[in-house]
Amino acid sequence: MEHGSPTAEFLGFTFNLANILMITVTSVIVFIIAVLATRNLSMKPTGMQNFLEWVVDFVKNIIKSNMDWKTGGRFHMLGLTLIMYIFVANMLGLPFSVVIDGKLWWKSPTADPVVTLTLAIMVVALSHYYGIKLNGFGHYMKGFFSPMWFLFPLKIIEEFANTLTLGLRLYGNIFAGEILLGLLAGGLATGVGGTVAAIIPTIAWQGFSVFVGAIQAFIFTMLTMVYMAHKVSHDH
Repeated sequence: MEHGSPTAEFLGFTFNLANILMITVTSVIVFIIAVLATRNLSMKPTGMQNFLEWVVDFVKNIIKSNMDWKTGGRFHMLGLTLIMYIFVANMLGLPFSVVIDGKLWWKSPTADPVVTLTLAIMVVALSHYYGIKLNGFGHYMKGFFSPMWFLFPLKIIEEFANTLTLGLRLYGNIFAGEILLGLLAGGLATGVGGTVAAIIPTIAWQGFSVFVGAIQAFIFTMLTMVYMAHKVSHDH
C-alpha cells in the first residue's frame, strides 16, 4: 500500500511534515516519560522511577562493556537518550497509521531513511568530534594511517559504510514491519473471512514488532558506543 508524504516548501527546501510531526511526538513522549519517572524521586524506587533506573543501569552496562567508565561516562546521557528515543519512535507506527487524502501522517519516524540516516550521521560525527577532543588532532589522524599508510582509503570507506549500515539497518527493520502490518490490516478489512484469517497473524506480528523495535534500539545504542570507544581509545 503506497501512500505519499505530506510536504511543504520553505526557503527552497522541501520538508516532510509527517516526519516533523512524528519526531515532535516522539520527543514529547520521551520528555513526559523522563518527567514522570523523576518527579517524585525516592530511595526505594517504584513504578516509572524503577523503570528509568533500570534503563540507566542497562545503558551504563553497555558503555562499560566497550570502554572504561572514566572515559565512557560522558556518553551515558547520549546512550540513554538514544535508546529511549529510538524505542519510542519504533513503537509509534505499530498500533495504527493515519492516512489523510492519500498522505501518510502517522507512522514510526524511524520507518523513514532520512530520519535514521540523520541519526547515524550525528553519531558518527560525534565519534569523530570526541576522538579529536580526547586524543588531539595529530594522534587521532595517525589512526587512519596505521598499521600501514596505504590502508587510509579503506578506512575512509569504512566510515561511510558504518554510517550507511547504522542508519539503514534501523530503517529496514522498522519499515518492513510496518509494511507487513499494513498488509495484514488490509486483510482485516476484507470481510468476515479475511478478518478471521488475519487477526491472529496481526496480533502475533504486533508482538514480534515490539521485540524487533526494542532490539533495534539496543543495537543502535550498542553500535554507537562501539564507534565511540573505537574513536576515543588511545590505540586508534
